[in-house]
Amino acid sequence: MLKRSVRDVSLAGRCVLLRADFNVPLKDGVISDATRILASLPTIRHVLSAGAKLVLTSHLGRPAEGKFDASASLRPVAAVLTEQLGFEVGLIADPRTAEAAAAVAALPFGRALLVENVRFFAGESENNADLGAAYARLADVFVNDAFGSSHRAHASVVGAAAHIPAVAGLLVEKELAAFDSVLRQPRRPFVAILGGAKVSDKIAVIENLMERVDALIIGGGMAYTFLAAQGVGVGSSLLEKERVDFARTLLDKAAARGMKVHLPTDHVIADRFAADAQRKTVTGAIPDGWMALDIGPETAAEFAAVIHAAGTVLWNGPMGVFEMAPFAAGTRTVAHAVAECGGVTVVGGGDSAAAVNHFGLAARMTHVSTGGGASLELLEGCELPGVAALQDRG
Repeated sequence: MLKRSVRDVSLAGRCVLLRADFNVPLKDGVISDATRILASLPTIRHVLSAGAKLVLTSHLGRPAEGKFDASASLRPVAAVLTEQLGFEVGLIADPRTAEAAAAVAALPFGRALLVENVRFFAGESENNADLGAAYARLADVFVNDAFGSSHRAHASVVGAAAHIPAVAGLLVEKELAAFDSVLRQPRRPFVAILGGAKVSDKIAVIENLMERVDALIIGGGMAYTFLAAQGVGVGSSLLEKERVDFARTLLDKAAARGMKVHLPTDHVIADRFAADAQRKTVTGAIPDGWMALDIGPETAAEFAAVIHAAGTVLWNGPMGVFEMAPFAAGTRTVAHAVAECGGVTVVGGGDSAAAVNHFGLAARMTHVSTGGGASLELLEGCELPGVAALQDRG
């Protein structure tokens, strides 16, 4: 994972093409959460203060590729960047045009332009060679600061890197360092917490972590496939019948290694999937017609004790339907335990990051990842295309 950083190259008098992650939530054309834009500011300011001019790219939403969609325009992002940087950040409609080249040529050093949503251009998701080359013609150096998109071999992520020197931005550098420290040299004991809905989404992650961790905590909907593998009745809880054998095999492997797998022993159950459902807490088997939507208080306390004693904690996936207040307690307890842990704490992106932000605990974690899919692929042991395209550190 040791890649050259934007700090390793001379930028003065050069033009930098920076792939950022500005995929922010919009409501009625207004950005409701600018966190991802703010996360890129350290790299943006580093480039500008070094005396370079800057061309920014990003995707936003899921517009039909190759077509302009006003609802997915990056114009609101340009407005936030203008406010944050103190100068107007203009918008390039199409990076392939002579107008784009002229705009970049006229851009003063220390200033920035933003290219429209990369998904407006046909060939982005296929890493079209001509599109990648068009991006590269605008700049001298490519910087990838979009960790959340680095698992995609798209033209704006890897295409330009084939033509000009390519290095990691400060955010990507931070992400890679965090996962590298966890996966390669963790402080012991190393505890992994896995949650979320489905075992099938985490099979490769589980198999990779099995050889690395000292204890595995499993909560969320995926826990009930493991409990079913132990012969525990799970009622109407989420269950992947086709993964029960896998779960049983994994539990056997863990036992043979002497590795402890912690599963829920009590549950907050409901008669339907709704915030106002009838609910109660049970220990052991879940009655027919009832579904578990959160771990119970005894389980939460047990998980917290294991987490408090850890030297390294890796968390990916909530313990229940934390978005519904009646079923948030388990995830809240685990989040507080991770925050209080004296060891290294790394929270995977996606729902886990949403949970720690929801409970106001993000600042107390060692690292909260900005990439859900990208972090999962790193945990699976995969090399991310957007990272592989960067120059190795010499």
